[in-house]
Amino acid sequence: MKPDPQEYRFDPITEENRTEIIDLFNYYIENSFAAYPEQKFPYDFFSLFLDSCRNYPSVVAKLPTGTIAGFGMLRAHNPMPAFRHTAEITYFIRPDWTGKGLGTEMLGYLETAGKTQGITTILASISSLNEGSIRFHARHGFSECGRFVKVGMKKGVTFDTVWMQKFI
Repeated sequence: MKPDPQEYRFDPITEENRTEIIDLFNYYIENSFAAYPEQKFPYDFFSLFLDSCRNYPSVVAKLPTGTIAGFGMLRAHNPMPAFRHTAEITYFIRPDWTGKGLGTEMLGYLETAGKTQGITTILASISSLNEGSIRFHARHGFSECGRFVKVGMKKGVTFDTVWMQKFI
């Protein structure tokens, strides 16, 4: 089910999004394996989000109330110029907005914006325990290109990192 574009608008991530983005990220830290850290991040961590996506496309999906339904960004896979055409993707969507097509819309937005900047490859690092994200990426043209076995541990549970890749 594709969300009605009148239900939200896309804007770039800005400083004004600090609290909502960190709150959403912290939700996934505490309640899933979608975010790797074990401890919630302070609001100061937001500066790293802004720095990591500087000069790359970013997006917040804002509801008519101004509340954020989700956010996403591309960032450098590797800072060396040889990798300037490859970006890593990150996005998180409020639980009450998952499964409604917003992730698909955000991915399309980031792909289109990335192409205009010369990005040709998008990589996603996903916990092997985040099966929904693996399925989402596979449905949207990503394929598994690597797996680091038993490299992560969160809450005493060991997991793999699954790397998926899409050429755009």
